[in-house]
Amino acid sequence: MARKPRVHYSGALYHVILRGNAGQVIFDDDQDRIRFYFLAQEGIERFGHRIHAFCLMSTHVHLAIQVGEVSLSRILQNLSFRYTRWVNGRRKRSGHLFQGRYKAVLVDADSYLNALTRYIHLNPVRAGMVKEAKNYRWSGHRAYLGYEKISWLTTEWVLSQFSERLGAARRIYGKYVAEEKEGGHRQEYHRGSEMD
Repeated sequence: MARKPRVHYSGALYHVILRGNAGQVIFDDDQDRIRFYFLAQEGIERFGHRIHAFCLMSTHVHLAIQVGEVSLSRILQNLSFRYTRWVNGRRKRSGHLFQGRYKAVLVDADSYLNALTRYIHLNPVRAGMVKEAKNYRWSGHRAYLGYEKISWLTTEWVLSQFSERLGAARRIYGKYVAEEKEGGHRQEYHRGSEMD
């Protein structure tokens, strides 16, 4: 049976999870992660979407993506195809890197973007990889705190919810994230349909 066409509207915000096929590792080293950053930036320049939060784990990726005129399916197909081609070239192999279907949950930006950003950036803490989100290099959290610059990551909208002054916004946001670090899996960020 054919799948239903996906509803697309400009400005929609999604929590996207890309998982390694059969739970396989998708990032072997920092060179892989840097390539993923590069491809994410190229995709934003080409398709005009925004990434508000991300976290690269060893077997999966979390993204908070706000689409523009181009559909989420096209954005993710391009990113996953190009990254898979890179990894397969490096490993001298062929085949799938990601599960056939990615998970994408449509969320209300006004109500959930702050909490979703916090949830995504706390992934390495929940996994026991680091004690503090600011110690994990491969998420957007350090850019939110001003410790590094990631040109393709959109931080302004979330930070503006905490204060009009950037320094104060970063401090308040940092406390907001730290307060939730003991929190577990949040089902509301995982409900929804899987999308192509």
